[in-house]
Amino acid sequence: MCRLCDTGEERPCPTRRDFLAATAASGVVLAAGAGSAAAQTAPAEPTAAAGAGLPEGLGQPGRRLLIRGGAVLSMDAAVGNFAQGDVLIDGKRIVEVGPAIDAPDAAVIDAAGKIVMPGFIDTHHHQFETALRSQLAHGILINDGRAVNAKNYYETILQSFSMVYRPQDVYINELFGGIAQLDAGVTTVMDVSQIHHSPEHSDAAVEGLRDAGRRGVFGYFEGWGERAKYPQDAARLREQYFSSDDQLLTMVMGGEIYLPGYEEAWRVGRELGLPIALHVVGTFGMRDTFDALAAAGEFGADNIFIHMTGMSDMAWQAAADAGAHVSFAVPIEMHMRHGTPPIQKALDLGISASLSSDVECTMTADFFTQMRSLITLQRMFVNEAALAGAQDYPALMQCIDAIGHATIEGARGLALEGKTGSLSPGKEADIVLLDAQALNVAPLNNVPGAVVTLMERSNVDTVMVAGAIKKWRGRLVGFDVDRLRSELEASRDYLFEAAGQTRDLFA
Repeated sequence: MCRLCDTGEERPCPTRRDFLAATAASGVVLAAGAGSAAAQTAPAEPTAAAGAGLPEGLGQPGRRLLIRGGAVLSMDAAVGNFAQGDVLIDGKRIVEVGPAIDAPDAAVIDAAGKIVMPGFIDTHHHQFETALRSQLAHGILINDGRAVNAKNYYETILQSFSMVYRPQDVYINELFGGIAQLDAGVTTVMDVSQIHHSPEHSDAAVEGLRDAGRRGVFGYFEGWGERAKYPQDAARLREQYFSSDDQLLTMVMGGEIYLPGYEEAWRVGRELGLPIALHVVGTFGMRDTFDALAAAGEFGADNIFIHMTGMSDMAWQAAADAGAHVSFAVPIEMHMRHGTPPIQKALDLGISASLSSDVECTMTADFFTQMRSLITLQRMFVNEAALAGAQDYPALMQCIDAIGHATIEGARGLALEGKTGSLSPGKEADIVLLDAQALNVAPLNNVPGAVVTLMERSNVDTVMVAGAIKKWRGRLVGFDVDRLRSELEASRDYLFEAAGQTRDLFA
C-alpha cells in the first residue's frame, strides 16, 4: 500500500509489490528483450503485462538467478570484464561473476546481445521538482537583472513553486522521479529534497523514495514556514526510517552554508553519524564561507560537496586532504551559470568525484547525458591545450573513466561501496542490461565506448535492484504508470495555480 491507495476509491495500488506472484511464469529461461507471445498477449493490467515471463521469487533468499552470455562490464579490477560472461545472483546478492558459471538450479536470463553492468548512481537529484520538468528550460541560477532571466532558479523554483508544495505533491513528485530514473538504469539516487516545510512533508519524501523501490539516499535539507523542523527533526527521521543498515534507504544531512545557522545542521548531522552534503557554488557567493571552513579544519571524509565551482585552491586542497567527495552536474553547471565544471581540478587532486542530474526543471536526469557531458567537456579543454601548443597537458578521459564516475565513484561518495557500484561477489545485485543489438548501437565493437558515446535510455532493457527486477524487456514492472502520470499532472496543475505561475507551452 502507498499514499495513493488511501483515497477512498476502490482502485488497485499503483505501486503494487505483489505483482511477481501473480505474473510468474512456470519456465525458468528468460530471453531478455525478446518479444515473446506471452508478453504480447498478457493481461492489460499494467503491472501484470510488464511482468509477464518473470520467474517466481526473484530477490528472495534461496532463489538463484543466472544472467548468462552477456558482455560483462564489472567495474571491479579484481573481477575483470568478459566479452561473454555470466553473473550468478542468490537472493539479493551477487555470488559469482565469470566466463561460464555452472548453476543448473538457477533461473536463467539469456543476456546474449546485452551489456551487463552495475546500475548508474546519481549523487544529487532534486526529485521533488519532477512536476516542473522543463519549466525552467532557459533559466539560470540567480537573477542577473536582465529581463530574459527574470524567471530564474532561486526566485521561480525555490522562492515561488516550492513554497506551495503539500505533502501529497512531495510524494508523487518523489515517486515518479524515482521510477523514471529506474527506467533509465539509475538504480541509486541521493535525493536532495529541499522541501521540508513540516514533518509531514519529510515523511512524504521518504515514502516516495521507498515506494519507488530503488536504492535511495534521503537528503534531509531545509524547508520554510512556521512548521519547518529542520534540522532538529533529523533525529526522529533517522530513528523512524533509517535505524537499520540492511535496507535500500539511507540518510544524508543537508548542510547548506548559504543559509543562516548552517553550523547547527553540521553539528546535528555529525552527532547522528550522517554524511553532510551541501551545494558549493561560486556564483551564489559561498567562497568566503567555504574558505573559512577549510581553514578551520571543518572538512571531513563525511562531506559531499556538490558542484564546487569557483572555490579557492586552498579550499580544494583542504577538501582533498580531508577525503571529501565531489558531485558534478556538468550539463546543469554549464547551462545555468554555476561556473565552469571543475572536472580537471578534481582529477588532478585525486578527489573522488561522481555525477548527478540536479534539476529536471532545466535538464534531463538521463545518465547517458551526464557521462557524455563529462567526457566531452574534459576532452575539449585538453584538446584546446594541445592545439594551442602546450607541452604538458592532462590525459584525455577514456570512456571507462566516465562510467567509473557514474557507478563506483558514486557508491564511494555515498558510503555505499560495500553494497553497490560494481559487479563484485558479495555486493547486492544492482544491475542493468543494455541492448547492444539496437539500431543505434549494433554492431558492438567496444563496450565502454558503446555505453558512453552511443547509448541512451531506450537501450536500457532490464534493471535490477538488490536482486529484484524493476524493469523487464523494456518495461517497468510493478507500477501503474498511467495512473501515476495522471497524479503527477494533477500535482503540476495545483502547483502552477497555487504559485501564481502561468504554464505556457511555447515560452
